Amino acid sequence: MSRDYWENRYQTKDMPWEKGGPSPGLVDFLETLPPPTDQTVCVPGCGTGHDVRAFARAGFHASGFDLAPSGIRLAVEKTALAGLSARFQLADFLLDPPPRPFDWIFEHTLFCAIQPAERGAYVQSVLRWLKPGGQFLAVHYLIPDTDGPPFGTTREEVLRMFLPHFDLLSEWIPRSYPNRTGLELMLWWRRKTG
Repeated sequence: MSRDYWENRYQTKDMPWEKGGPSPGLVDFLETLPPPTDQTVCVPGCGTGHDVRAFARAGFHASGFDLAPSGIRLAVEKTALAGLSARFQLADFLLDPPPRPFDWIFEHTLFCAIQPAERGAYVQSVLRWLKPGGQFLAVHYLIPDTDGPPFGTTREEVLRMFLPHFDLLSEWIPRSYPNRTGLELMLWWRRKTG
């Protein structure tokens, strides 16, 4: 999907992904982590920045990236209103080089927002943006839809695509938004160093 497509969704207020707060599964996960020491996190497809702000509140150097200028503008405004420090940048995660390699990447249903034919490129982008040994935390939307976005995926597809490059540390069904209860799968990976 193009930058114009996503920008138009913002302009027409057709944003069903905008839930007004961070991923509940992310909130719960961050509560279990010890305070980070100078850790960077990238949130691609950050939208209005709820998940970026959750990482910033937890003490990370948080950066959000999105295709839609309106998403970035709203993220900057909401972050300033919250009194938090985070960076936001207009970028195409699949095509653009990272500004730096990150310690963490968090994705919340970005994998299901792109065309399924681009998923191989998505895996390569995660490898490009994440440091060797870095951690990749993802919330996948396990739905059967083929006429997205969102485009459905399965646990089997996700494992097949990521296991060659990552070690799976943990997986669980997270606490979700009400309309997604039981439909999300959270996976915590570490990028292989060899």
